[in-house]
Amino acid sequence: MDSTLHLDSFAKDLTCSRCNSYYPLDSLHYFSSCCEKPLIVNYSVDHSFERGQLVGRENSMWRYSEMLPLADEKNKVSLGEGMTPIVSINRYAQKYGFERLFVKDEGLNPTGSFKSRGLSMAVSKAKEFGVTECVIPTAGNAGGAMGAYCAAAGMKATVIMPGHTPKPFQDECRLFGAELMLVDGLIDRCGEIASSIQNETGAFNMSTLKEPYRLEGKKTMGYEIAEQMNWELPDVIVYPTGGGTGLIGIWKAFKEMISLGWIAGTSLPRMVVVQSLNCSPMVHFVNGNETHESYGESKANGLAVPKAFGKDLIKKVVVDSNGSAIAVSEESILRTAKELSRSEGISFSPEGGATMAGLLELVALGDISKNEKILLINTGNASKYMDHFL
Repeated sequence: MDSTLHLDSFAKDLTCSRCNSYYPLDSLHYFSSCCEKPLIVNYSVDHSFERGQLVGRENSMWRYSEMLPLADEKNKVSLGEGMTPIVSINRYAQKYGFERLFVKDEGLNPTGSFKSRGLSMAVSKAKEFGVTECVIPTAGNAGGAMGAYCAAAGMKATVIMPGHTPKPFQDECRLFGAELMLVDGLIDRCGEIASSIQNETGAFNMSTLKEPYRLEGKKTMGYEIAEQMNWELPDVIVYPTGGGTGLIGIWKAFKEMISLGWIAGTSLPRMVVVQSLNCSPMVHFVNGNETHESYGESKANGLAVPKAFGKDLIKKVVVDSNGSAIAVSEESILRTAKELSRSEGISFSPEGGATMAGLLELVALGDISKNEKILLINTGNASKYMDHFL
């Protein structure tokens, strides 16, 4: 099987997500200096790139290399991430009366979660710019993923993690040789420390959406969803949302595929944000009742993000897709994850369980119909969360 990149990247520049100010692609960037908002990679669409050219390519996210920002293949740092399966949830669907219910199982990525995608891309780009040290604040999975990809690239990795994070997440970072710092508080406090380390050492800070490259790796979920579903998108995609990079990325991929002529722009799915009642700032923000309350921990670690740097982009995706946002209880998150795992034989993380819990509530509210084509995103497997389940 051909494992090379197939054409030069179509990436052309970066722009501020708020004001569209231009930033060059050939130098390392974080977020925009003009508005202090996320930077977005833009591409020169080449209609000679047809979806049929994907046939026979490597079975990883790098099959879409033309629509990724890596300039030279020699800098690719890959562990085989991407092309995770989309599985029909048959028994659970029958029990609750759903006609077409599917899950994209991101737990089968190399480091057990969708974080493999973003960190593969970001570490590859960092390598391309000669970076030797990276730092990341994490609620769990992103730390282990950065540790793995930095190890593969020969870079130093520093991971900042809340002290209450389950031990398997901590052990994973140490296994890959990362320097691990445990702190009191949630990921926002970790982010403050990561920024200090960045300023003191010059390490490349991979905080969520405070650099433009992780988003590009995450968006490959959108390309895969379209390709795996034979270019017929779901009616609804339910996404467990913390920092929201994957949600934003999937939508970005759909828009890019419209420009490429791969999909029609008339049949995009409604995008659904699901959070925990313990930490639901995006639900409040999307629904127009933003508060300044103090948010707490969640057993679904990835949902415990009290301040999403990309909150404007998350809301735009929900609004533009005519989607919705809902918060569900901690009890329903864990109960549903266990039910799904036992019913389907798929290792559902708490975050994955949250998607089904949110779906059931939205069906009860009449926002989603059981006869629609629905896709859940299970962002990781359950192996690192066993203390929550057993």
